[in-house]
Amino acid sequence: MLDETMASDGGTGETLLEVNNIEVIYNHVILVLKGVSLSVPKGGITALLGGNGAGKTTTLKAVSNLLHSERGEVTKGSITYRGAPVAALNPAELVKKGVIQVMEGRHCFEHLTVEENLMTGAYTRKDGRGEIQKDLDLVYTYFPRLKDRRRSLAGYTSGGEQQMCAIGRALMSRPETILLDEPSMGLAPQLVEEIFEIVKGLNENEGVSFLLAEQNTNVALRFAHYGYILESGRVVMDGPAAELRENPDVKEFYLGMSEKGRTSFRDVRSYRRRKRWLS
Repeated sequence: MLDETMASDGGTGETLLEVNNIEVIYNHVILVLKGVSLSVPKGGITALLGGNGAGKTTTLKAVSNLLHSERGEVTKGSITYRGAPVAALNPAELVKKGVIQVMEGRHCFEHLTVEENLMTGAYTRKDGRGEIQKDLDLVYTYFPRLKDRRRSLAGYTSGGEQQMCAIGRALMSRPETILLDEPSMGLAPQLVEEIFEIVKGLNENEGVSFLLAEQNTNVALRFAHYGYILESGRVVMDGPAAELRENPDVKEFYLGMSEKGRTSFRDVRSYRRRKRWLS
């Protein structure tokens, strides 16, 4: 794990991941992303926000080169990691460079135990059993519940435990950057807080950078350093998380709050015609 001291704004000033004006098309016809640009600094937590279908997952899969399995491709723009293009790399090669994605829906190996799941994350490592054991112990430090359930089949653990297992498995590859897709999906609020507190701890204590896609704007902006908001495959707003939390449009359309108090869905559902950033 990395232990580099981070700047007060959540990053060290160095850009790790750069997505520049990409377009993504599925089945040679369906345009999903339309000129998306973003950057992830070393040592930061960057949130990719927006509703279902906004293009968050597609953006992560474009970075991790998982689009081809779904007949998708990046047709314009570029993606670089540490200044080098990654389009020609397969997902396994990207993992070796320090970038790994935790998929939406957790995707544990249900027939393996929790510990066997975690060990699959170290499959590509060549640094010996001792170093792998150290990282396994570190995972159990951050996820003590997994240590208690380490002999249980992953398929018989709770949704929260499976999410912890998926993140722990990613950590076993010694990543520099984790692409985390919808970590709050299907979890109770208390578990969501627990997961995000662990993400914060990994970021601050181990130096792991995160690009997380999340529909739960409220919790994401409390833990992230910087955020991008996607609408219909476009970045419509970005800025420091603290500023986005105070932005009146974000409050109304994503946090359910307005200057007059909480806005009802009946009032909000016509927001597309009224958003100042789309006018």
